[in-house]
Amino acid sequence: MARIMLVDDEENILRALRRVLGTPEAWCGNPFGDRGEGAPRNALEIFTSPLVALARASEGVPFDVVISDYRMPEMDGVAFLKTLREIQPETVRIILSGYADMEGLISAINEANIHRFICKPWDDHALCADVRQALQLHYLQIDNQRLADEVRHQQGIISRHELELRRLEAETPGITKVRRTPDGGILLDEDVD
Repeated sequence: MARIMLVDDEENILRALRRVLGTPEAWCGNPFGDRGEGAPRNALEIFTSPLVALARASEGVPFDVVISDYRMPEMDGVAFLKTLREIQPETVRIILSGYADMEGLISAINEANIHRFICKPWDDHALCADVRQALQLHYLQIDNQRLADEVRHQQGIISRHELELRRLEAETPGITKVRRTPDGGILLDEDVD
């Protein structure tokens, strides 16, 4: 299952993206190998606020792909994706814009390390192909990191313990990090009812 974050201040754009990306038909014929056969289900999370989206990403919920609008009132897409990159560096970032802003495109590539710049209005089939390609890139990066860690372990550079910690962190981001109080106590997130 792919986890995709959609961020745009216009709800009608988010509904259109959900319509295109939320259907199993969008993923038919996608070769995901051992990540599922046929048409995998996707978990789409939509946000009209980039600040709320960043808060969600900070909770440790791993996103495979993030598609963000370029122009939003609270924060532009480049600043949002740059901050998201600090929180979840493995997430493949795509920016969506109705403006052909070459300076913004260059900034997005250089600062936020985006994978793709998609113009509005988009072609549904091309958008699905771009997201499939982004997911394949994401899974390839994860596999490359895992293999590199195994080689480091074999060469004695990292221990089996460190290798397992990295595997757990890749599987569930944040699981290996413990927040402590100044006196050494463990901080737990408070349940919000």
